[in-house]
Amino acid sequence: MPDNSLDYLVIGAGPAGLQLGHFLARAGRSHLILEAGPTPGMFFRTFPRHRTLISINKRHTGWDDPELNLRMDWNSLLSDDPDLLFTRYSDRYFPDADDMVRYLADYARAYDLPVRYDTRAVQIGRADDGGPFRVTDQHGRTYEARRLVVATGVSRPNIPAIPGIETAELYGTASTDPDDYVDRRVLIIGKGNSAFETADNLVATAAVIHVAGPSSIRMAWRTHYVGHLRAINNNLLDTYQLKSQNAILDGDVKRVDRQADGSYLVTVSFARADEVTKDIPYDRVIVCTGFRFDASVFEAGCRPALTIGDRFPALTPAYESADVPGLYFAGTITQSRDFKRGTSGFIHGFRYGVRALHHVLEHRHHGVAWPSRDLPATPEALAAAVIERVNRTSALWQQFGLLSDVIALNGRGGARFLEELPVDLDPPVPHDAGCFRITLEYGPEHDQVDPFDISVGRIRQSDAARAAEGHYLHPVVRYHPPGDAAPAVHHVTENLENEWTSQEVHVEPLRAFFARHVQRA
Repeated sequence: MPDNSLDYLVIGAGPAGLQLGHFLARAGRSHLILEAGPTPGMFFRTFPRHRTLISINKRHTGWDDPELNLRMDWNSLLSDDPDLLFTRYSDRYFPDADDMVRYLADYARAYDLPVRYDTRAVQIGRADDGGPFRVTDQHGRTYEARRLVVATGVSRPNIPAIPGIETAELYGTASTDPDDYVDRRVLIIGKGNSAFETADNLVATAAVIHVAGPSSIRMAWRTHYVGHLRAINNNLLDTYQLKSQNAILDGDVKRVDRQADGSYLVTVSFARADEVTKDIPYDRVIVCTGFRFDASVFEAGCRPALTIGDRFPALTPAYESADVPGLYFAGTITQSRDFKRGTSGFIHGFRYGVRALHHVLEHRHHGVAWPSRDLPATPEALAAAVIERVNRTSALWQQFGLLSDVIALNGRGGARFLEELPVDLDPPVPHDAGCFRITLEYGPEHDQVDPFDISVGRIRQSDAARAAEGHYLHPVVRYHPPGDAAPAVHHVTENLENEWTSQEVHVEPLRAFFARHVQRA
């Protein structure tokens, strides 16, 4: 008989599953983590294929504040133990993936997390809408829990619907030995980091490398989305623009034809060239078009709705399935919440999403109040609290525009300051007189501006009146009045040093904003 006494069953012992396991263990909740592989973090045993992570590992910041240091540490899980920081595991700014494997194993061991290894969930069902979830593994064993959290990551290749693409090689299995591509003509389908990481590895040996895709290449330094092309992977762009036999093909791959001799003839429809289509010969074709969530293990009665081309589960602001109550998600599969604009697809983002999820679970299912503190509802006190937080928080810094601090006004001269709520989650405390939401955000159309073009003017850091026009990361405070009225918005002027401390430029305009709306409340 299955054990149905568990509060939570977590599927996956990657960084998100371990992070949630730590929070559940600390709260004393009964839980079990099922992991298909023999160790935690199996994804990092294979990916990235060329073993260099693009998540930064900055050990030397000049700060001694551990909260500030997490702004520059993109690999650590949240922990009270300074020995369990990833910065202790590698000196490299872009570390090796094997260091992540070692780190995750130590994290699970240090907290004695209840992980059952070599246990793959092959069927997930539910007797009825309100009953426990039932998970069956590959050995026929069954597990039951009141609530299920899926933290499996994106485990299946995302293969575009191109005739003949099944004959091409995949990013996850193609050889990474450059000598296997000597004097070969290589087509790489995709324009993300996996595609350019693959191309960069072959620059010295391949005769010709073409990288193809229908969308424009988007540089992370311009969009501020770390999943767009990073500088560490963009050497091929240099070789293309300096006429060194390689090229970017802007257009759709219409067909991949494998020839009798093992070579390929690929039909490309160009987006901005005179040729409508062109048939191009290649020796190798490698598909680097990302990954998707595997929902095949869910029975029909509890299969979650998917979104964004069916690549990710559709979520509520509480990280719960949009249509299966009690089914929650953690980790990179929560990136549908900020797809290609935020950080939920990466450890430095989703570690805070997991913490928010844990607060949701504690509040909803165990009656535990969201962490908060009392404040007097005076403009001076509110402004001081906000300035202190935005100058230190790593959660709002990393989950910009997605997590918010909330000041809930009770209408009796008091307020509650709650930290790190999803921006569209209703505050779980009374706020009869409205509430303020505090986020860190980039300015409007920030991704349309070349940050290195000196002909593009910038708002003076001292110009508080034009703060809303700034492009770079800065605090934004919104007052949400009771009812459905539109919020009032205050932008705290951007600052190159990311220090919002000026009494005249930052504090006084913010205090005046609070004064206007506290009085109205």
